[in-house]
Amino acid sequence: MLMWLAQWLQGLSPEFGFLRVFQYLTLRAVLGAMTALLIGLLAGPAVIRRLTALKIGQPIRTNGMETHHVKSGTPTMGGVLILLAIAISTLLWADLSNRFVWIVLIVTLGFGAIGWADDWRKVVYKDPNGMPSREKYLWQSLIGLAAALYLVFSISESSNLKVLELFFSWVRSGFDVNLPPKAGLLVPFFKEVSYPLGVLGFVILTYLVIVGSSNAVNLTDGLDGLAIMPVVMVGSALGVFAYVAGSAVYSKYLFFPHIPGAGELLIFCSAMAGAGLAFLWFNTHPAQVFMGDVGALALGGALGTIAVIVRQEIVLAIMGGIFVVEALSVMLQVSWFKYTKRKYGEGRRLLKMAPLHHHFEKNGWKETQVVVRFWIITMLLCLIGLSTLKLR
Repeated sequence: MLMWLAQWLQGLSPEFGFLRVFQYLTLRAVLGAMTALLIGLLAGPAVIRRLTALKIGQPIRTNGMETHHVKSGTPTMGGVLILLAIAISTLLWADLSNRFVWIVLIVTLGFGAIGWADDWRKVVYKDPNGMPSREKYLWQSLIGLAAALYLVFSISESSNLKVLELFFSWVRSGFDVNLPPKAGLLVPFFKEVSYPLGVLGFVILTYLVIVGSSNAVNLTDGLDGLAIMPVVMVGSALGVFAYVAGSAVYSKYLFFPHIPGAGELLIFCSAMAGAGLAFLWFNTHPAQVFMGDVGALALGGALGTIAVIVRQEIVLAIMGGIFVVEALSVMLQVSWFKYTKRKYGEGRRLLKMAPLHHHFEKNGWKETQVVVRFWIITMLLCLIGLSTLKLR
């Protein structure tokens, strides 16, 4: 929005020529991060007071960690603060004619709405389980599939009209359209290795990445500050990939597919980093507010969508290794428990408690130890992911 204003003022008079500086993507990214950070820090106390006044407190599972019972009643749904800061900052500093900015915003806010409904049920009905899993998964699936169907054609086309035309031609052809090589699954650490997916394969992969990332971040969000800092680090790293993919020069030099318009996602990633750091100010142990599903589901969906656009799904799995392991720990724990109960008549556990961070707590790690060590691991994984920019 401010970029358009700067362009309009430049057209009015040569005296406003200095406003050309706002055309630079890197400057707008820095300003986007600062704007989101300031919004979060300034609005944070008021949001927390409002949540407290509405008695929107986090219910604690009775079968959860005993040490967490003291957190009962801590204001939740603090993810609203994150989404507010991201949305305002992105709308101010991004090019609003960019199709990728809008699809990421829509997916983020859509998953945030699902999380809000889930959190609201937990608060109103005092039910730690919130929205039934099937209902939550249904809404996630609808948004994920809609995003996948749009992205499968927008990767190769720059206008929404052409995207729509390509979609109808795909339907008329009996669902048989060849996608360009840059829409394939890229393998990191190799210069030009990618596997063609086809339209159906692309849609399935995109759906799994978006919905899977959303749920993985949500499962990780169980300790003070545990999820938000990895989101900041992974989101910032994806911003670098977006900048490279959107640049014809850098993408050619680094053997990356050129995705016109993808660079503008750097603004969103910067806003997410700024908003995340502002939230961490209030979410660090002992937390004054919890993110809730409204934040976790939205941020995870955002990471997955950005990774698909910049064609770095595998790199996302590497950098977000903590999210992947946390999700796998729950899946394995539940599967093993059901299998052993069916076979032996008594359910057995692989871990002392799932997700994985609770297992380490059960082993004697303090909450802050788990959080900081997971941060360190994420930092190392992000460096490995960023190394794929050159190690190809």
